[in-house]
Amino acid sequence: MSDDLSMVAPRRSAEGGLLFEGLTYAVVPGFRPLLLDLHLPPTPADGAAVPLVVWVHGGGFQFGDRRYPPETVAPGALWAALTGAGIAVATIDYRLSGEARFPAQLTDVTAALAFLRRNAAALGLDGGRIALWGESAGAALAALAAFASAQPAGAGASESVGGAGDSAAGAGGSAAVAAVVLWYPITDLLARSPDQADSSEGRLLGGAPRELPELAAQGSPVAQVPANPPPVLLIHGLADVTVPSEHSRRLYEELLKAGGRAELRLVPGAAHIFEGCREVPSLVAESVAFLARELGC
Repeated sequence: MSDDLSMVAPRRSAEGGLLFEGLTYAVVPGFRPLLLDLHLPPTPADGAAVPLVVWVHGGGFQFGDRRYPPETVAPGALWAALTGAGIAVATIDYRLSGEARFPAQLTDVTAALAFLRRNAAALGLDGGRIALWGESAGAALAALAAFASAQPAGAGASESVGGAGDSAAGAGGSAAVAAVVLWYPITDLLARSPDQADSSEGRLLGGAPRELPELAAQGSPVAQVPANPPPVLLIHGLADVTVPSEHSRRLYEELLKAGGRAELRLVPGAAHIFEGCREVPSLVAESVAFLARELGC
């Protein structure tokens, strides 16, 4: 597939890089176009391609917006922290549960990765150095996309998205995600409200999770850890009652069992989206440092 990048002209960002707003990465028949924003750091002196982090927003699979981080993070702080480290960041749409059932959301994240790899050269990106960063429901999708990218070719492939159903690798090269940061992720769709069809998980799956065990497992990162997982940083508040920290503990244990490299940071007193935590800027810095290290910055 060819992508017309000329439809959106970039503008100069406050940090001195370029900002593409509203790039269409997929067109799904019957749905709105799926968009992403791409924040590029200033061009390196040697003109080298830059690594990329793809941000996946939260919102219980029902809400959220690619343009806005959680309320506990200052507007623009995440994007500025990444571009300041010489890393590009793409913030992506995906279909919400009121629009489509799982695995549509995972298909969308995979399509965004494919689009960015396919157009990496034109955008000044290094398609071989891509990481994911998600929060809450978006962290679940980020983990699933990263784990799927670690599978052998042809294994665990998701449905194609209309007009953008290329392989995740795009035009050649590995599809493997280099690293993942997961903030307070939902890692088991059966853990919170297994018998409720009107829960966040139930709306995502189209019924009570316990009545859809195979689909629930497909959407649960704890059940999808591959044999060769990418490096993962998990950060979770110990006072989180919306998504208890046990979600991160269980995924951390599964990653270690699989022989992966994983770090678990539990934050005392922090609720969901790190409410009640005064250390949010340091958590952002810790996350960016992890990604910079794993991306070779």
